[in-house]
Amino acid sequence: MQMDAVDQRIIALLVADARSSYAEIGAKVSLSAPAVKRRVDRLRTAGVIKGFTAVIEPAAVGWTTEAFVELFCTGRTTPAQITVATRRHPEVVGAYTVSGQADALVHLRAADIGHLEQALEKLRAEPFVTSTRSMVVLSRLVETPTALPPTTS
Repeated sequence: MQMDAVDQRIIALLVADARSSYAEIGAKVSLSAPAVKRRVDRLRTAGVIKGFTAVIEPAAVGWTTEAFVELFCTGRTTPAQITVATRRHPEVVGAYTVSGQADALVHLRAADIGHLEQALEKLRAEPFVTSTRSMVVLSRLVETPTALPPTTS
């Protein structure tokens, strides 16, 4: 899909605050509210914008402990199997296939170390997991919402 600078600006404004009205966005990109709505609808139809959601601060809901876990799997484990298995665990907030020695990288969030240990043990119990290597997060330094690459114009 071809996106111009106005589309990119609209997306950036929605990433910053998805609750902004079309009129508020229009004022910032010099378009009417209906014109912004048409562009947003087009971006949604094209799959550029997948949805709108609330972003929760994990610590505010008591999930203050997190870790990244490298999964090492049996030889014929597929990404689809890893996807299905990791979706069963509410503590999993992200799962990725990766290059290197590990087969996948899983991001876990939990209430405390005990909860993290329980979640890790459940993940280790998946039949295709042969071993894991965990790294507990001490502090989050940078977190940014999904953003577009800078424009070259």
